[in-house]
Amino acid sequence: MRAARFTVTVVETDTLDRVRREAGVPDTMAGCHTGFIGRHVIEGHVPAAAVEWLLSAPSTWAGIAVPGMPIGSPGMEIPDQTPETYQIWAWQRGGKATRFATARGGPLLPG
Repeated sequence: MRAARFTVTVVETDTLDRVRREAGVPDTMAGCHTGFIGRHVIEGHVPAAAVEWLLSAPSTWAGIAVPGMPIGSPGMEIPDQTPETYQIWAWQRGGKATRFATARGGPLLPG
């Protein structure tokens, strides 16, 4: 995220499950990191391009997430491993999740 010119403040916690619950992250969207930018929650290894897209247009989305740790997603790059194609999900507060974007490695894919 820093490489994409986002200001990042890291807060270590032993209560990440509580942080996610209070932020309204659906259990199925849980990742290994929870971030906040403005009124939005960013969960897991979400590419900066997806965060920029979320912030660029008005929406009712509460947050976006990459559940799990797909190989090649930002922070999960492995030398000599082909990046996985994975889904980025969005959710509304109290609502269901829907596909927000698809990515392979860091770049978003068309469609």
